Amino acid sequence: MVQVTRKDEKEANENIIRRFNRKVLQSGVLSTAKTRMRFEKAMSKSDRRKKAIIRKERKAEKTAKMRLGIR
Repeated sequence: MVQVTRKDEKEANENIIRRFNRKVLQSGVLSTAKTRMRFEKAMSKSDRRKKAIIRKERKAEKTAKMRLGIR
C-alpha cells in the first residue's frame, strides 16, 4: 500500500512530513512489516540449539581471524 501526500499551496515541509507520518501510522503498514520481520517458523528445541552452536562457532572463528589480522 503506497501512501501519497500532496503539498498544498502555502504548506510548510514540516507539515507535509507530519501528515505523511500520521497516514503511515494509521494505515498500519509499519506494524505489519515489523511483525513479519520477527516471525519465526516453528522449530524444535534441538534444531534451535544446533543453530545456536553453529552461530557461536562461526563467531569464535571470526574473532580469532580478526585477532590474527586475517579476513
